[in-house]
Amino acid sequence: MTKERTYSRYTREAATLLARQIQLGRKQHKWTEHELAGRTGISRATLQKIEKGDLSVAIGLVFEVAALVGVTLFDAERGSLTAHIARTDDKLALLPSAVRRPRKSVDDEF
Repeated sequence: MTKERTYSRYTREAATLLARQIQLGRKQHKWTEHELAGRTGISRATLQKIEKGDLSVAIGLVFEVAALVGVTLFDAERGSLTAHIARTDDKLALLPSAVRRPRKSVDDEF
């Protein structure tokens, strides 16, 4: 028995937008659901979930389908993703490796 996960409105709307862009891309390529599913190596049922914006589908599958139909996820130029990753890695390297909440000071004055 799996627990139903709740998502924010923003997350649901973003998933719906990406789903519709994927569906549009598929139709612009004049591919059937069977053709795109076959090209991606997934079942037609999974593709239908992706095109409905189902948030239970693995993000890697969604990104792969989006890339295959030509949906731009982050940047039009693929090489710039590498640059973004490098800049983010640099920022992460400057931050502490673990995040801790500040401890409450103990008032031991009697």
